[in-house]
Amino acid sequence: MLLVTTVLIASLVPARGQVAQSFNLITTLAIGLLFFLHGAKLSREAVVQGALHWRLHLTVLLATFVLFPLLGLVLKPALLPLVTPDLYLGILFLCTLPSTVQSSIAFTSVARGNVPAAVCSASASNLLGIFLTPVLVGLVVVAHGQGKGSFDSIMNIVLQLLVPFVAGQIARRWISSWIEKHKIILKIVDQGSILLVVYTAFSEAVVQGLWQQLPPVSLVGLIVVVSLLLFAMLSIATFASRRMGFSKEDEITIVFCGSKKSLASGVPMAKVLFAGHTVGMIVLPLMLFHQIQLMVCAVLARRYASRPVEIVAGGGPASVWSDVSPED
Repeated sequence: MLLVTTVLIASLVPARGQVAQSFNLITTLAIGLLFFLHGAKLSREAVVQGALHWRLHLTVLLATFVLFPLLGLVLKPALLPLVTPDLYLGILFLCTLPSTVQSSIAFTSVARGNVPAAVCSASASNLLGIFLTPVLVGLVVVAHGQGKGSFDSIMNIVLQLLVPFVAGQIARRWISSWIEKHKIILKIVDQGSILLVVYTAFSEAVVQGLWQQLPPVSLVGLIVVVSLLLFAMLSIATFASRRMGFSKEDEITIVFCGSKKSLASGVPMAKVLFAGHTVGMIVLPLMLFHQIQLMVCAVLARRYASRPVEIVAGGGPASVWSDVSPED
């Protein structure tokens, strides 16, 4: 609802001129603060524990950075009749993005999946995405007429996202307990920075005539396209994880981490990678995909959570996903 409201405000009262420049500066600082806090919050112990499951992480990364872009390219003949060329570029950009962190972990936890592996996999996806997304944009998006060169894009994204994240990891020993006690601050910065980026991006797009260039039928077609894309990835991730012999807990992690795309990372990256273009049109598919993935995955997580707990010899659960030991 906040995202929809922000788009409406940007449509009615877009930032222009000096005001737009001020919003761009504030947005850049907010994004830096967001990734600093995420770096300070991320537990290294959880990452080390989850990193041992390399087959799971490789599966998630292949789904995120290989299968997704391939789907976007292969389905081009079916997608283009439903959306405008600019929206199709936004779909391709969506396909190159890393997985979410917070929601992937939250849904995995609700569904009683492998939470440490989800922490590691989602975090690795975001860190690798800082380097892989610009390269993939150069391969699949620039070839269709937009985007910037990979090296400059990587350097800009490293400075805006990775450097604050590393600084947060360094500062973790001093501020992690404070962040745990004030989680509301991270939530405000998280949501606030995204809303700022969306407002500035859509303000620029509205000034350039976004809504005159976007027929209502294309908006409906876009909703259909991103819904089908999500359904395809959820189905493929579920089928592949079962065929590869993963446990139910690992399957849950693969499904949620391998089918999701990050709005928090994607919108800032779009501003860097598509500077000078209609960024609002590029991020619109991502915004819709983000909303739909949250609603669908919430239902899916509840269905996973409703399954009976498996019992092994000795009376303990087959997968210990809480702090309770089997003896207890």
